Amino acid sequence: MPHLEGKRAFLELCVQEGIEFIFGNPGTTELALMDALAVEERVRYVLGLQEAAVMGIADGYSQASGRLALVNLHAAPGLGNALGMLHNAKKAGTPLIVTAGQQNLEFALTEPLLWDDLVGMARPLVKWSAEVTSLRDLPRAMHRAAKTALAPPTGPVFLSIPGDILTAAEDIDLMAPSRIAPGLRGDAAAIARAATLLADCEAPMIFAGDAVAQSRAHAAAVRLAELIGAPVYAESLPSTASFPSSHPLFAGTIERLGPPARAILDKHDLILSIGGDLFTQSMASGVEPIPPVTIVHIDLDPWQLAKNYPAEVAILGDPAAVLPELVTATEACLAGPAARRAQERRERVTAALRGKRADLLQRVQREVDAKPLRALPLIHALGEALPRDAVVIEEALSSAPRLRELIRSGDPQSFFGMRGGGIGWGLAATVGVKLAIPQRPVIAITGDGSSLYTIQALWTAAHERLSTVFVILNNRSYRILKQRTQGMRGYAAQTGNFVAMDLHDPAIDFLKLAESFGARPVAAQTIDEVLDAVSRGFAHQGPTVIDVAIDPEL
Repeated sequence: MPHLEGKRAFLELCVQEGIEFIFGNPGTTELALMDALAVEERVRYVLGLQEAAVMGIADGYSQASGRLALVNLHAAPGLGNALGMLHNAKKAGTPLIVTAGQQNLEFALTEPLLWDDLVGMARPLVKWSAEVTSLRDLPRAMHRAAKTALAPPTGPVFLSIPGDILTAAEDIDLMAPSRIAPGLRGDAAAIARAATLLADCEAPMIFAGDAVAQSRAHAAAVRLAELIGAPVYAESLPSTASFPSSHPLFAGTIERLGPPARAILDKHDLILSIGGDLFTQSMASGVEPIPPVTIVHIDLDPWQLAKNYPAEVAILGDPAAVLPELVTATEACLAGPAARRAQERRERVTAALRGKRADLLQRVQREVDAKPLRALPLIHALGEALPRDAVVIEEALSSAPRLRELIRSGDPQSFFGMRGGGIGWGLAATVGVKLAIPQRPVIAITGDGSSLYTIQALWTAAHERLSTVFVILNNRSYRILKQRTQGMRGYAAQTGNFVAMDLHDPAIDFLKLAESFGARPVAAQTIDEVLDAVSRGFAHQGPTVIDVAIDPEL
């Protein structure tokens, strides 16, 4: 067994687990680790200037790369700053090892400065939370953390690492990594029953969840949708391109409110959810979003299966393993009249969705010359102009409810969104996505309010010389809150006085902010100016921030 200091053992364990980046913001409890990194060439430390940005960057990297990422935070305040973005990682199922430096065990009982119950703080947001209390336990803890984060359903884990664990030295067994094979197959009888229901229904629809992209099951999902002639909806807050947006059966997303969801779902007699969210709402409305309907639910997480609505068939399994078998079984059930009904349904649904898209494009044309600029025609123009291999990170909220229908996203790495609802994720995640797939053009489309939560991430993009483009749709307000308050039809709607929802007194100068963090600033007033700045930004060595003034009206 090698004789190692804890700080060197920690880095050796990172190498064993395939970790190439440590994303962090260091403090005194991490100084031993930073010292070891001075002579480490296999693992690189990526500095973020605030812990929320650090967590968002790591989340974006892990989602885009499919690899384990490690986040290193400083004691209780550092972990506290990161908890909002850790919530997003939990909801997205992002495999992260989150560590926080704890004060030395030798005087922890005295509750020194920056000490707190780190394990308890993190526990609600992670799959496993623990503190390492001896150097000989560090390998077991790290390997367990990596195995647990990557085991389906994937998600973040947390380790509290006291400073004296990193400075101690002894003969230590580094052990070895383990992985749980992800390709869980579904129950054969349940798949057969699901196939019968799919063949017999009259008006099916499909929720394609993040698990479709994460398991690289696009082709099977497309084949099944075509086979049964069903429209395919993405989740209300998708993390990924769960279905190709250019496919004629792609129907977009469903708003995360009860009444509009119910208006769509009432038209169907069967819902097939493939790792989909059934059904997270953002506000109570008194309306159940899902009507009494036959549900076939496929998921890798048993907690999600039939969590809120009873499922006729609930299949625990990986979409990449389940869908090909479901396709084969459904093909066997679709014979004679059933096959003709499915073909006719596919033609009707395709025609209806073609008409829906035509209506959307007519709206784009009506708004294309509006002054000030409106978001919808701008997003359409971006969708037409972006390179085919572009990667879009979206957190535009009120400005982009139809973005998935207008932006090309054909492969599992082409689109990433904010699953957990904690704003500020998009700007930071863009940095991580570019680190994961540097060969592809990466663009963020975000709101002005959202971007301010993690604006420090621009410095990391500049420091790393990342050719990223950040389009800030600037309506000078928290417009999503105004829209929801307007919908309450109360005092604010009657008076037009929306308290604490405007960002123009004083106005925020995003160009000066961008420049101060090392990004290239560009002001744009027209669609052509935005498109030109985006093209130049992809060619620029470093980040470009495009401040686009858009119509603030509700």
